[in-house]
Amino acid sequence: MSLPMNDDAPGQPARRPYTYARRPLAEPDWRRLPGWRGVTEAQWRDAQWQRAHCVKTPRQLRQVTGDLLQESFYADLAADAERFATMSMLITPQLLNVMARDAGAGPAGYTEAFLADPVRRYLLPVRSDRHPVWPSHPRAQRDSLHEAEMWVVEGLTHRYPTKVLAELLSTCPQYCGHCTRMDLVGASTPQVVKTRLTLKPVDRQELMLDYLKRTPGVRDVVVSGGDVANLPWPRLEAFLLRLLELESVRDIRLATKALVGLPQHWLQPAVVSGVARVAAVARRRGVNLAVHTHANHVNSVTPLVAEAAGALLEAGVRDVRNQGVLLRGVNTTAADLLDLCFALQGEAQILPYYFYLCDMIPNAEHWRIPVHEAQRLQESIMGYLPGYATPRLVCDVPYVGKRWVHQVDGYDRERGISYWTKSHGIGLGEPADLARRFPFYDPIDTLPEPGRRWWSGEGADPEAS
Repeated sequence: MSLPMNDDAPGQPARRPYTYARRPLAEPDWRRLPGWRGVTEAQWRDAQWQRAHCVKTPRQLRQVTGDLLQESFYADLAADAERFATMSMLITPQLLNVMARDAGAGPAGYTEAFLADPVRRYLLPVRSDRHPVWPSHPRAQRDSLHEAEMWVVEGLTHRYPTKVLAELLSTCPQYCGHCTRMDLVGASTPQVVKTRLTLKPVDRQELMLDYLKRTPGVRDVVVSGGDVANLPWPRLEAFLLRLLELESVRDIRLATKALVGLPQHWLQPAVVSGVARVAAVARRRGVNLAVHTHANHVNSVTPLVAEAAGALLEAGVRDVRNQGVLLRGVNTTAADLLDLCFALQGEAQILPYYFYLCDMIPNAEHWRIPVHEAQRLQESIMGYLPGYATPRLVCDVPYVGKRWVHQVDGYDRERGISYWTKSHGIGLGEPADLARRFPFYDPIDTLPEPGRRWWSGEGADPEAS
């Protein structure tokens, strides 16, 4: 879709412009993998087959790939699971199939392509991916955005004046290594014993609905988890219809990575007809019903993804939007971002919306980029896409919320500390918070030598910054 783009820093020779060339989406042939040689198209399109054949263990990965991956890869994977992984392994066939799609012949060629694959880098991290000196930032936290601290009832985060996040469940169809809710979502790992939702789902939902009835200033509800695709559709539909009974609710957004990772779910006739029923009620009430998904690389956007997005739009959903994460080795060049955005917007009817800086969770330093690099990326992608389809690159600052990367209020580039201000009192709850500046931290390995030395010494003191 593009020619190479020079992303050198300012002061370097001028970048070559990105060149757009339309490239139709393609579904890689899953039959190239030994374990799926006999899988029919009907099986591949079946949501239950996809769920039943998710890869959860190295043994299952071997069953799919046969002898294509060398033993060195499995050793690397085991070392990561033992020391660093914050998310358990769970990869849908749909997503495993887009990895190493153009691999060379033989185990050596396949292993090399698999290790370099951008989708693999965030779904199946290995020990050699992690930074050898700074795998975690000293300020990393399990619940890095303090969402549970802002629960008004279990699972309902009221972080913005007019918006809430409703976490209905704590599972997804697939687990991303960089998950911002790694403290809650998925099975425990040797590094992380997960927090658990304790209430019965029906009781949790009742408390959420009661809070929204008593809080008419909330007009926007993000329904998430986990992933709403893991909630049986009748239960999700019942909750959405009750949300739509509230006159104060004007926007409902369904958060589902499954549109990209398990598009087969959203193509099931029972789900499509259910979405149409909810969309019809929303339309009569004048409520904006949208779906938000999560694609980080162009290779994950396939014809099945486009088909599922189209089915949602035809069922009456107002918009399907993408919220990606900026991840080193995945999408942090202008060419990579533009390739992804043109595939989403031009081929899959998915609106590029946000790209977040990776949150400051443990063992994520190899993914994160500094704020100034995100600022440069934002500038680099301007002018190529329609304005409404040009994604905004944002930093989700603890206790502050989403801020466009150019909204930074102060920036110590040497120590990698950016400072941000709040525009509302939700969160910590004190008026004095509006006068405070809240810090966010660049990955230490991207800092100049004086900054790295500082973090090796006094920077380790939480009071020092």
